[in-house]
Amino acid sequence: MKKFVQFRIARPTNKFEEVITFYEEGLGLKRVGSFENHDGYDGVMFGLPDVDYHLEFTRHMEGSPCPAPTKDNLLVFYIPEKDEIRVVKDRLSSLGYDEVEPENPYWRNKGVTIEDPDGWRIVLMNSEGLRG
Repeated sequence: MKKFVQFRIARPTNKFEEVITFYEEGLGLKRVGSFENHDGYDGVMFGLPDVDYHLEFTRHMEGSPCPAPTKDNLLVFYIPEKDEIRVVKDRLSSLGYDEVEPENPYWRNKGVTIEDPDGWRIVLMNSEGLRG
């Protein structure tokens, strides 16, 4: 079996600058790349925590319609330290993004659910995550 070397989640947005603020300043992710006017697209990539796993957000010069599909489509960020979750939650709240009730009650026990500028949801989960 061939080994994968990177994993990217890519999503269009019509709120490019707000999304950058949410994920870079609010969530605290590291910007690992960006591009401008590549065949009409601008983009930015954020590492999780490095380039092996990263998020990409793009906008097209003619617009990028991108309604969030459901309240249970989630990006889950596993954060073992409760204090760090509080710091990130407070930082996002200061930018105008407050906690919302999760669709699935599983995320309520150890997690904080917040909607990004496009209505997509993230969960700050107090857990070590999967260990393989």
